Amino acid sequence: MAKKVTIYSTPTCPFCIRTKQFLKENNIKFEEIDVSLDEAKAEEMIKKSGQMGVPVVDIDGEIIVGFDKDRLKETLGL
Repeated sequence: MAKKVTIYSTPTCPFCIRTKQFLKENNIKFEEIDVSLDEAKAEEMIKKSGQMGVPVVDIDGEIIVGFDKDRLKETLGL
C-alpha cells in the first residue's frame, strides 16, 4: 500500500523544490502544504517536527527534516 506523504514547504525554499522533484522522479504521490500561506499548518509542522525550517516531510507519521535523500529512499522503500 502506498504511504501517505505530506511535505510542508515554501515556494522559495531550494531544498523544498529538490525534495518535491525527488518525490516526482520516483512517482511518489504527495500532498504539499505551503506553510507561508497557512499559519495553522505551520504550527502543525512545528509540533510534528520541533523545527521551524522547511522542508518537513511526513511519511506515515515518520518525520524527515530537510532534503535527506538516503532517509527518504529508506522510508519510502526505494
